[in-house]
Amino acid sequence: MKEKNSTYDLLNKVNSPAELKQLDVAQLPQYCAELRRYIVECCAVNPGHLSSSLGAVEITVALHYVFDFPEDRIVWDVGHQAYAHKIITGRREAFASQRKSGGIAGFPKIEEGDSFGAGHSSVSISAAYGLAEAAAIKGEKRSVVAIIGDGAMTGGLAFEGLNNAGASNADLLVILNDNRQSIDTNVGALRKHLLRITSSRKYNAMKRRIWGQLKVVPRLRRLLQHTTHTIKRGLLRQSNLFESMNFRYFGPTDGHDVATLVRTLAALKNIEGPKLLHAMTIKGKGYEPAEKGDPAVWHSPGRFNPTTGEREPSGAGPAKYQYVFGRALLELAEQDSRIVGVTAAMATGTSMNILQNALPERCFDVGIAEGHAVTFAAGLAAGGLIPFCAIYSSFMQRAYDNLIHDVALQGLHVVFCLDRAGLVGEDGATHHGEFDIAYLRPIPGLRIAAPRNEQELRNLMYTAYKGEGPFAIRYPRGRAAGAPEGPMVALPIGKAEVLREGKDVALFTLGHTALAGGQAAEEAATKGVSVCHIDLRWAKPLDEEMLRWVAERFERIVTVEDGVVDGGVGSAVVEWMSDHHYSPRITRLGIDDEFVEHASVGELQHLCGYDKEGILAALLAER
Repeated sequence: MKEKNSTYDLLNKVNSPAELKQLDVAQLPQYCAELRRYIVECCAVNPGHLSSSLGAVEITVALHYVFDFPEDRIVWDVGHQAYAHKIITGRREAFASQRKSGGIAGFPKIEEGDSFGAGHSSVSISAAYGLAEAAAIKGEKRSVVAIIGDGAMTGGLAFEGLNNAGASNADLLVILNDNRQSIDTNVGALRKHLLRITSSRKYNAMKRRIWGQLKVVPRLRRLLQHTTHTIKRGLLRQSNLFESMNFRYFGPTDGHDVATLVRTLAALKNIEGPKLLHAMTIKGKGYEPAEKGDPAVWHSPGRFNPTTGEREPSGAGPAKYQYVFGRALLELAEQDSRIVGVTAAMATGTSMNILQNALPERCFDVGIAEGHAVTFAAGLAAGGLIPFCAIYSSFMQRAYDNLIHDVALQGLHVVFCLDRAGLVGEDGATHHGEFDIAYLRPIPGLRIAAPRNEQELRNLMYTAYKGEGPFAIRYPRGRAAGAPEGPMVALPIGKAEVLREGKDVALFTLGHTALAGGQAAEEAATKGVSVCHIDLRWAKPLDEEMLRWVAERFERIVTVEDGVVDGGVGSAVVEWMSDHHYSPRITRLGIDDEFVEHASVGELQHLCGYDKEGILAALLAER
């Protein structure tokens, strides 16, 4: 449909970087406008991460106009910025299907021809440095560029990459896509003039020649270096962190002036060694609702009217688990001044913003730094507070050592609330929270629970608050089960609950899989199979009394979890049965030993075989 749109006069001519280069520089602003409009129209009906990519349009176009992808390597941080890159690199038609089952991914993927895959933050500099060194060792002449958003610069890995790459002679360009500062106070005629001078080929050739000659007079060389840095600090009004890490710093420049970007990047391409271009951009640029609206909303707005910017209502239904968490946390915090909240740049995504708005002095957003968030929470707990640390399940993987060494080893009272546990849908393999049960189970002293509905989440939070030592509570993305919410009560730790009596087969579910499990058990009864349905509630510790009761009464057991089967709660049941010399036939349902791609949550659960139909089939097997 969009291929025939006459308003895309230039966009329809470009299906590769080579075809982009056939445009005149004077045509690039129009091309950028058409590209931006295409992203908006596609994302309006097929939701994705909108405003970050809109802000990176000119940077992307200039990069592909100057560099020779895929021979040159372009590494995107996170990938929220990469929609324009996908469209330019031959995926324009497929872009309308991005994030859908069978369509292209919402993030860069090597399998799609990208230089490096990235779904988590702060990886671009380290990965690009590795690509640059690999090219050097193989004797390949290629440029390597990393594009990192300023939010990703809060991640420790970004600084580790800068530190290591800056100590090398790697031919690496880092572009800081800075969309959090006012562009008019930092970009003016003088700075544009300085950028043109410092990035020019003649200037840099002369600088290398003079610096080489001054090697024989080290004292004079050091004096000139000190003078140069002093002048730069005065012009930039602050010390330059990047130059202190041995990166040649260029900028700041207007990240929406595509002609200047082309000229600057062409010059930087011929400058050897590690260098950084600081580009000032506006998130959501060119689409007024995203540019002037709530950044958190327009980061991933869902479906909307591209003309008016009016977002489609999410529809009636139960509250989302994240909202239940946010409200319960504030309720607890109002009762006990020791309770504080910690999140890693996901205050809105986890609904920690409910506490942040009401009690800002007791809510800490530490930026994209999960490891720091966990160790910081450990410090808060060691100081006598009770931190609730809300982090997406897949992001928690980045803080595994901190969790073991800084929290669990010391037995500190930190409550980890793992949002987006299990399959999350369209974000795909980089964001599925499928591994948490398996990676948390081996940690001594850590209790792991999962609620089957809203009230269970409230009760588990209260239980963890009243308990001692570390707790992890995992819950899924999206809406809860619709159970009524009442006062919070403490639950017995490590105790399961029988939801349905039966005599033929025992069904263990964990967390929200109880809903599909209950439906399957009910349908199995109509087919002559009596199911005893048990909500495990706790993945650790297991209810050994319940396991023994089941082992002595049932020959068949089915376990269901929204996570990987290997090492998950089903594995824990199998291990317990083996250790205690019971031998029932056990069927474990969950995610097999493979990465799951993107589609809707329902489609993926069906594919993995633990939706209602998959559970029913397991219950009816061998009857």
